[in-house]
Amino acid sequence: MPLATIAHDVFSLPLEVLEKILRAVVVYLFLVVVLRLVGKRELGQQNTLDLVVLLLIANAVQNAIIGVDNSFSGSVISVATLVVLNEGLNRAVFFSRRLQWLIDGSEEYLIRDGKPIKRALLRSGISLPQLRAIARRQGYADLSEVHIAILEANGVVSMFTELTSCPKFGFYLRMLTARGSDQENGDR
Repeated sequence: MPLATIAHDVFSLPLEVLEKILRAVVVYLFLVVVLRLVGKRELGQQNTLDLVVLLLIANAVQNAIIGVDNSFSGSVISVATLVVLNEGLNRAVFFSRRLQWLIDGSEEYLIRDGKPIKRALLRSGISLPQLRAIARRQGYADLSEVHIAILEANGVVSMFTELTSCPKFGFYLRMLTARGSDQENGDR
């Protein structure tokens, strides 16, 4: 096969550049909406089923992004579009609270006053055994030690024990890290 034919196959664009960009933008925005609606568990909290779904989604949207174009140039255009769009959206979220809420959502209490909130766990897709595992990873032997657990907007679960001052939430909390360092240093 001559070098010119190979180069043509690698770099030719069977689709218009604008169509490549539009396909990538539409798929990206669709996935942002779908993943926002589905939930916000962090990667470490996902189970096998979540991983299978993510892999299948990636395979399904691949065809929507590339269309009939398997060229290197088409891939570069799609990747560049996705990276620019993602960075632009991240920066816009940084400057706009409304957009931040729309994209990231807000925190949700999973445990309040030492009691798991079943409705919140159901909404966030976190089972009681998963919550127990998260507590153990944060140094709690049992959920009974946790006074408050909050699913943060970024998907991380923050767990707190005894009451101390925390103006953001309007009540008193004491963080796990403070618990450990205070007891070791003898400071109270």
